[in-house]
Amino acid sequence: MKGGTRKHGSTWSYYFDMGTVGGKRQKKEKGGFQTKKDAEAALAKAIREYNMAGTAFEPTAATVSDYLNQRYELYCRPNLKYNTQIGYLRIIEEHLKPRERVILSMDDWQRIIRRFPPGSRYHIPLMVGFYTGLRISEAFALTWDDIDLENRTLTVHKQTVKRNFGADVRKAVEKSGKKEMRSSWYFTTPKTASSARTIKFGETLCRALRQEHAAQLKNEMLYGEYYTIQVIKKERDEKGNEMRRIVPVQKCVESTLPRVRMVCVAENEEYTSTDSFKFCARVIHKELLLAFDYHSLRHTHATLLIESGANIKDAQVRLGHTNIQTTLQTYVHDTEAMAEQSVELFEKVTSCKTS
Repeated sequence: MKGGTRKHGSTWSYYFDMGTVGGKRQKKEKGGFQTKKDAEAALAKAIREYNMAGTAFEPTAATVSDYLNQRYELYCRPNLKYNTQIGYLRIIEEHLKPRERVILSMDDWQRIIRRFPPGSRYHIPLMVGFYTGLRISEAFALTWDDIDLENRTLTVHKQTVKRNFGADVRKAVEKSGKKEMRSSWYFTTPKTASSARTIKFGETLCRALRQEHAAQLKNEMLYGEYYTIQVIKKERDEKGNEMRRIVPVQKCVESTLPRVRMVCVAENEEYTSTDSFKFCARVIHKELLLAFDYHSLRHTHATLLIESGANIKDAQVRLGHTNIQTTLQTYVHDTEAMAEQSVELFEKVTSCKTS
């Protein structure tokens, strides 16, 4: 029986030929797997179950995720304005695609942070996500001006978005003789009004940030004129709205554009973006065998807060949710710890009443 795996967008699927059933060739395909290894394991199981049952699976069409990816690429990207594309993409990723919400155990977290210790390009992004619960676009938009190490607070007032230039823009640029990147990172406004917030963090993250800040200043002196810095270039989109592009330049290049000091950078201060972080996620998948994406850090942070008895309203503000129902429906789960806590609380209350 022939079968295999293939990638659709950001996920993997498996397929195999079930032969001729009722005069028609039948094929089984299922997608939505995070890694190729997961798809291969599911393929082996499906073939085994098929051979044991001796019956044909009902043929299925593409998965919901596959259909949405195809719809976005074939219709949205070529036909819609950029800002409209971003709006569609957010709806697809945050509301339409099924998403497994992974809660990391403390053992899992320790394994991750040991794999990416202080000095690693991905240490600070991981620490920020775990200890603050920021969204990935918020975490990678942080600048040192957003962080108050004395009062141990950070302020979220922007996020990053990657803008891919269309073919028409690239042709115009090439015709003018200018050399420009085909895509760039931009600062944009927060997801919602309530996403703009100032939150406190503890000593563990504060210590890590102090160490990183000192390391960046040291590296700038070490690299000298070859150090990469980020400057901000103001531009306008198709509708005339102001945008702020993050432009990398070598320190030796004179520029009148204002410099911005990003928190998430490599040793030479090359910007660590959400795209760069995909390497970190792949390592965690393949080496540590953990189901993980950056949202896992936010989900774990929120769940640990609730399990520890944190005020749900404070959790809502900390996570930047518009209303408390989002916090309750998305992040409060009936975990074993919560169940035990409920029993203990009830026992304590009732024992006081009867004693």
